Amino acid sequence: MQDSGQPVLDDLDRRILNAMQIDASHTNAELAELVHISPPTCLRRVKQLTEQQVIQRQVAIVDPDKVGARLTAIVEITLDVQAAERMSEFEQHVAGEAAVLQCYRVAPGPDFVLVVQVADMPAYHALAHRLFATHKNVRNVKAYFSTFRSKFETRIAV
Repeated sequence: MQDSGQPVLDDLDRRILNAMQIDASHTNAELAELVHISPPTCLRRVKQLTEQQVIQRQVAIVDPDKVGARLTAIVEITLDVQAAERMSEFEQHVAGEAAVLQCYRVAPGPDFVLVVQVADMPAYHALAHRLFATHKNVRNVKAYFSTFRSKFETRIAV
């Protein structure tokens, strides 16, 4: 660990992380072979990266079209009052909504940008009513609807 609390990643850690970001379903033996190390070393390194929370979790990436969540919306939210407790309150409000995939505090401009995945426009309208229209501190909502997804990536360059 460095003084900043950030783990120090060496070349082996980076190879493991890159391989796992492409496909985390490999067995430990397969992963070890991919990154050219022994299985015990690989297992130890993955465990260490997980304990350091460099690897936060391993998930399956689902095709939204195949599960009926065809509409992606990027939503800008501006609050009336931007006090820290009101910002946190809004974050907690949207965190409980499964259709909200990502929530970012941003500056300058709106206070938040959300990435939302729903079935269709009626589902978006219902969500907007639940989350934004009934929330007293929401001043402005501006939504952009995806017409085509040309790139989607979860991998971070390490």
